[in-house]
Amino acid sequence: MGYFTELVLSGLAIGAIYGLMAMSFAVIYKATGIVNFSQGELGMLTAYSSWSIAVTLGTGGIVTVVIALVCGALLGMLCERLIMRPMLGEPVLSVVLVTVGLAVVLRAIVTMVWGAAPRKFEVAGADAVVHVLGTGMRVSQLGVIGVLLLVLAGFWWFLRYSRFGVAMRAVAADENTARLMGISTARVQSVAWACASALAGLAGVFFAVIYGLSPMIYELGLKAFPATVLGGFDAVIGAGFSGLVIGVFENQVGGYLSSILKDVAGFVLILVVLMVRPFGLFGEKRIERV
Repeated sequence: MGYFTELVLSGLAIGAIYGLMAMSFAVIYKATGIVNFSQGELGMLTAYSSWSIAVTLGTGGIVTVVIALVCGALLGMLCERLIMRPMLGEPVLSVVLVTVGLAVVLRAIVTMVWGAAPRKFEVAGADAVVHVLGTGMRVSQLGVIGVLLLVLAGFWWFLRYSRFGVAMRAVAADENTARLMGISTARVQSVAWACASALAGLAGVFFAVIYGLSPMIYELGLKAFPATVLGGFDAVIGAGFSGLVIGVFENQVGGYLSSILKDVAGFVLILVVLMVRPFGLFGEKRIERV
């Protein structure tokens, strides 16, 4: 039972990172109808930028999280303004291919500026061990679970009650009608990119603190993608919860079956679920966007 609990708790920690990244995919899709294949790279670049600032200033955990949010949001707005906004009105496939190209460019920038060698992202107190249900967990692992829960609550309130959240939902439902109602779709998309990049940045920073900083952080995008599909591309909150499901499921498969199967466990799970619910666990039954 102790081994099972250990797998569940460590799975929740990595699942929370997946959840943050999956939510970033869902936010972009909800506002633009586009799957952004550079989310992992945005998280990677934010992690490296935050590391440079944190090392220079000697910041603690909370300040480092704030730095990650700010760096991620600024990076997202910059990418949207300089690269994505000129693509408004272009075919969906063309826009998606631009995000693929952006991913390659961001990977090259990180390698050129910081190099390919792994680094330690040290944050004061992050490696301290706390015992939960008889299992030792690092403060950083508990921190990312807590941050995901706060983000889920914040986005639930934002999408349901805030004026801008309602505008984002309106654009997602019918962009042309929303524009006729006076909603600036360009502004909505800019905010969506900022929010999504900030979420990806949080995922990248927490992963770097817990597991180490390296250019391979971009693979978080691929690892978190099953959580987005499982929750539903149009379900931001569902994507976050699905990240926890994927993380725990992967850990159980890796712990009890084979570590080789761990990397594909999430994709196997979404294949099974999508045969029953093609729109995801929390997605709308009919999704018009591709």
